[in-house]
Amino acid sequence: MSRSLFAIALSAVAAFLPAAAGGAPAPSFQGVVGPGLNISLRNGDGTAVTHLDPGTYTIAVDDRSDVHNFHLSGPGVDERTEVETIGMTTWTVALRDGTYKFLCDAHPSLMKGSFTVGTATTPVVPTLKGSVTARAITLKTAAGLRVRSLRANTYRIVVADRTKAQNFHLTGPGVNRKTRVVATGKATWKVTLSPGTYVYRSDKNRRLRRTFTVTPVPPA
Repeated sequence: MSRSLFAIALSAVAAFLPAAAGGAPAPSFQGVVGPGLNISLRNGDGTAVTHLDPGTYTIAVDDRSDVHNFHLSGPGVDERTEVETIGMTTWTVALRDGTYKFLCDAHPSLMKGSFTVGTATTPVVPTLKGSVTARAITLKTAAGLRVRSLRANTYRIVVADRTKAQNFHLTGPGVNRKTRVVATGKATWKVTLSPGTYVYRSDKNRRLRRTFTVTPVPPA
């Protein structure tokens, strides 16, 4: 067989070899930051990345704002885009057991997220239930008890605003969240409560006002 015919035959065989023979491509994810205060990391089907197996992954980051950036960090990984630039960036990262965080370095308290890898687990976020009516305002634990004192922690607060005459306004160290006076509905906030005194009230009625304290977590 001539060299030219041998080369043609070899090319034909290679065309029918499975793609995996050269190694399967790394699973890929889509990171987005901007416009506005948006930052996310999603699977190919659009769902949020929450937990992964250890391994090598490809992350394509679409940075859509020149006032934000996408910063991914965790065990063995520290990748970021530049705040002043926009465009697409692709990283290949080796993820191992642990928690990984992504945030905007310019707005870390407003634009952030996280996911776990391998044996690491996401801490359970305690839920509090707030309610405001025309004559009453309450904040209770999931067990239905009035909140008087809490440990410093991150909490999920679900507020049921049942009146257009009042609102639910929570303030304290590092927190200032409220519903609208002229609307009803449900609001869900994820807030980090630090040691100190917190107030929840209606901005339209001084009598609808209560407080609770947050204490430090005892040293281990």
